[in-house]
Amino acid sequence: MDPYSKLQRLQETTENMTKTIASLENDILETLKENTELKVENQLLHEKLDKLTENQPAPETKTQSGLESLKKIYDSGYHICNMYYGSHRDPSADCMFCLDILDNFGEKKGRKKDGR
Repeated sequence: MDPYSKLQRLQETTENMTKTIASLENDILETLKENTELKVENQLLHEKLDKLTENQPAPETKTQSGLESLKKIYDSGYHICNMYYGSHRDPSADCMFCLDILDNFGEKKGRKKDGR
């Protein structure tokens, strides 16, 4: 290959590299812009979450709502026990594992009130 062809090929390669670098620079700028926007949004969401959690009811109420949620899931025909969690159950037949969880959940809540 003659020197002129080599120089022309080098120039083409350089131009392609320049285009690639410019494209990468634009991609990086877009990513940095998106990153900044996400940081601001994240901060705002954290502030909202902090405000919401300040007004949350006492843990005892959370325990009660957890028990109610488990009962609703069980009553709607799904297992809540670790053996069959999430699978359908026959609504006409009770699952002793699920019932044990519901009973123990209620007892633990009761023990906290009694101070045991």
